[in-house]
Amino acid sequence: MKKHQYKSQVVWEGNTGEGTKNYTSYGRDYTISHAHKPPILGSSDPQFRGNPERINPEELLLSSVSSCHMLWYLHLCSANGVIVLSYSDDATGVMVENADGSGYFSEITLHPKVLVKDLKMIAKALELHHEANKLCFIANSLNFKVLHVPTVEVLNDGM
Repeated sequence: MKKHQYKSQVVWEGNTGEGTKNYTSYGRDYTISHAHKPPILGSSDPQFRGNPERINPEELLLSSVSSCHMLWYLHLCSANGVIVLSYSDDATGVMVENADGSGYFSEITLHPKVLVKDLKMIAKALELHHEANKLCFIANSLNFKVLHVPTVEVLNDGM
């Protein structure tokens, strides 16, 4: 079994001079860094006093699931003769907040929109979403379901 290790640094930038004296005394902004890559500016969700101009952890989770699925899907299409010309996903997630302030994601739904080169590729293109979900490292690490509502269209070549 192969093992892969990853490193990430998170640095809080929200000390406004009083530290965490109380719930309203500090900012939620932080920076995520990975060696030799652009930083990611993060904050908490605006509902939790976060900066709406920065990405929050919930959005990062959703993006991680969506992009992992896409990368596996594109690989499987290339290995199965399905020529994908464009791919986009409008992923959605539901987080449930408990009375004590804790919470959890109950589901994520991916809505991939795929454009393939030929009409004969549509059935296989739809089928490969199931396989991509089984292989996605991120989806396999979650304790809730990742649903898929794919749309596959064929390139209109004017015929």
